[in-house]
Amino acid sequence: MSQAATTGRPGDALQVERRTIDFVPPEERHGRPASLFTVWFAANTQVTTAVTGALAVVVGLSLPWAVLALVVGNLVGGVAMALHSAQGPKLGVPQMIQSRAQFGFFGAVLPLVLVILMYLGFFASSGVLGGSALSEWTGLPAVPAIIVVAIVCTVLAIYGYRLIHRYERWVSLLSALAFLYLSVELFRQHDVGAAWHAGHLSWGTFGLVVSIAATWQFTWGPYVADYSRYLPASTSTRSTFWWTYGGAIIGACWVMCFGAAAAAVAQKAFEGGQVQFLAGMAAHGVGWLVLLIIILGVIAVNVLNLYGAFMSTTTTLTVVWRGPLAPSTRTAYVVGAAVVGTAIAIAGRGDFLANYTNFILFLSYFLIPWSAINLVDFYWVRKERYDIAALFDPRLGYGMFNVRALTAYVIGIVLQLPFMNTTFYVGWWVDDLGGADIAWLIGFVVPALAYYVLLRDQRIRPDDARERLS
Repeated sequence: MSQAATTGRPGDALQVERRTIDFVPPEERHGRPASLFTVWFAANTQVTTAVTGALAVVVGLSLPWAVLALVVGNLVGGVAMALHSAQGPKLGVPQMIQSRAQFGFFGAVLPLVLVILMYLGFFASSGVLGGSALSEWTGLPAVPAIIVVAIVCTVLAIYGYRLIHRYERWVSLLSALAFLYLSVELFRQHDVGAAWHAGHLSWGTFGLVVSIAATWQFTWGPYVADYSRYLPASTSTRSTFWWTYGGAIIGACWVMCFGAAAAAVAQKAFEGGQVQFLAGMAAHGVGWLVLLIIILGVIAVNVLNLYGAFMSTTTTLTVVWRGPLAPSTRTAYVVGAAVVGTAIAIAGRGDFLANYTNFILFLSYFLIPWSAINLVDFYWVRKERYDIAALFDPRLGYGMFNVRALTAYVIGIVLQLPFMNTTFYVGWWVDDLGGADIAWLIGFVVPALAYYVLLRDQRIRPDDARERLS
């Protein structure tokens, strides 16, 4: 192994990543957990986050209650997200590969397919916003602008882990400066204080907004460990957790609350064009810079969506084809995922994309039980100890299907149905709860308990475990 492969020097970021879904051996581990802060801060300080925060006011909460609901939801959902991140250094494999230990080699395909659909949907919706910003900045028509943003994301995803980390580091700084400036301008140009009144509180609506914010954090779960898996195995769980949690929570709470405030003082203008509204707040001659940073921020989150879609697609395809992944094949997978996501974005610039995004948010309810099962297995059943070789070979310890895990998963989905409240589907008990959405709570707690009970014979003590690394 060359020194360049192990030290993580600046020039290494321009080398195409050699690892895909395979185990990262100790001699290739590098970096510090502090790098996770900038990855998840950059991913959350962008225009899509502001749009999500604005929903808190759009659905009927006054600004103080909207801020409280958004903060509570992010704080709660971020715990699960950061716990997933802490798995990366311990195992050195992508997040969804590790799911084979819970669901079996073939059983893990079900959540994988749902994850791929979610990534492509988020890639498309964010791509439209990025294309809108590029179009506003350069005058390009919408379709070419969307394609240009997608091409940049594709290049970053092809180079992979190190270049993505390097890019996110710089964008986190630029996005922080941009949203600091925009936050000051929002208060300067609009009477935010006048909107700061309690108003009427509907606990059902409050619960709905909490669920929106919590779900935002939950959706990072299926790929958050992909960005920590190269860290040394000696990296502590605590440090990985807190650096991830801090970046995600600070970024999301800040920008979501900014979006809520913007909707409270200028709802029609903000809903009429989020990118145009943000650029319009900038002083004369600075609007282009705000648009540029918005574009960079969208790319920051969308490259994560594309990289995640590529990793999950690769994981799914290796179920039937387990040969080595050539660099050209790796590139083809990335480009293929980008083409599909871009096609959805172009086809869905209008109502279709809004409907598709609602469908993707609906799919997130199917991922919450996966998150619960994955975390219980890692922290309480197998105590962070896995047979790595068995994750890549169905003939070894984890088998083809884990019927007990799949049973807990299905139970978690079915019991959520009466409580879901989305524009795509509304459960039959939602009205009785005043519109509150508690499906995500049930979808997390019930399958976690069910899995823990059903897998009681596989619980181990750390000193009883054996690892076989390959």
